[in-house]
Amino acid sequence: ARDYLNDIIPGIHILPFFTYTSDDGFSVSDYSRVDPALGTWDDIEAIASEFCLMVDAVINHCSIRHPWFQGYLKGNPKYQNYFIEVSPGTDLSMVARPRALPLLTRFQTMAGEKYLWTTFSADQVDLNYKNPEVLLDILTVLLEYAGHGAQMIRLDAIAYLWKETGTSCLHLPQTHWIIRLVRAVLGETAPTLRLITETNVPHRDNISYFGDGSNEARLVYNFALPPLVLHSIQKQNTRALTSWAAGLRLPSNEVTFFNFLASHDGIGLNPARGILKEQEVEDLADMAIRLGGQVSYKNNPDGSQSPYELNINYFDALGDPQGLLPQQHIRRFMAAQAVMLAMQGVPGIYVHSLLGSRGWPEGAALTGQKRTINRQKFQTEQVQAELAGPQSLRSQVYRAYCDLLKARAASPAFHPAGSMQVLDLGDQTFCLV
Repeated sequence: ARDYLNDIIPGIHILPFFTYTSDDGFSVSDYSRVDPALGTWDDIEAIASEFCLMVDAVINHCSIRHPWFQGYLKGNPKYQNYFIEVSPGTDLSMVARPRALPLLTRFQTMAGEKYLWTTFSADQVDLNYKNPEVLLDILTVLLEYAGHGAQMIRLDAIAYLWKETGTSCLHLPQTHWIIRLVRAVLGETAPTLRLITETNVPHRDNISYFGDGSNEARLVYNFALPPLVLHSIQKQNTRALTSWAAGLRLPSNEVTFFNFLASHDGIGLNPARGILKEQEVEDLADMAIRLGGQVSYKNNPDGSQSPYELNINYFDALGDPQGLLPQQHIRRFMAAQAVMLAMQGVPGIYVHSLLGSRGWPEGAALTGQKRTINRQKFQTEQVQAELAGPQSLRSQVYRAYCDLLKARAASPAFHPAGSMQVLDLGDQTFCLV
């Protein structure tokens, strides 16, 4: 990391590095234990001493192998109210579903058969924040992360935190109250630490996690940006991107956007709903499939399904089914990155974008998980060899990225608190000052 990042990247987000059982780390089996295959807390602290470190807080749910859940299954009284039991006959039709999977999972416990709330998978059982003990335990975990050097804490899937039957269970007031409590507690003990919320939802709901600009997240993932940039380039029309960007507002100078195009997840489509027409969203899904990607769907309350996420590497998503010359493809990709880097806020660059990776469909086939297509594990020696070869795709993208990042760092105009004005120069150009 020092050799390739020190001059251009001041911060690192390490995806969940705790012991886990599935979902590439997002099914945590011990919040306080670093996966021995990756290292120790000493290694994490060493990284935090050189870079601004972002740590994941996967606190909507835990693995079914977590000691809390194992205690629940075995009848330990301490954990009997740590999870959410639901009668299978309960009407849950209003609950917003991020994935086309069953909401409840059946478990055999010492007290008999129970149905528990599992928003994301049968291996990820949701925590019950109506129990104050759960909240206190999670606050302890977050304080521990701060103690190990975390300067940013990413609240994963936080929009689903509070469950209330008869509601969508999404963006409920109690969720926002808990974020405010976390902000207040961390503000007393780690005042320079910043909360960042990960809420893959329509833009208006997404920015609600700024609160009033002083009491919730300091940064919010700018989830509408990836699909809008992709739409603009694929349709060769910037109208939607220009109109949306011109309307961006921050509630205070204490907060800003976390701008990104690619991540370990796919390209979320919900954030573009209400900005793009539904047919335009469907067109993005069709394009991803034509370019070798896949599409994840969500269940709607009426029983239908809608595209939820494009599972495709962002470089591949910017391709053309009719084919592009390699240099055309690279220029198209770097143009998209330049838009992201110029936007007001803090840029977040997925390592596979920085290093010019392609998709990994073989991995998705191997795991049966569509998101694996953009989660290939690097082989260090191979990547180093490709970066050393000036004609390789990795080398060309990495060097172009370094040029952009150095130019960005050289100008105070790109400070996160800097202002941005979007100019309307027609449908063929995206322009900002």
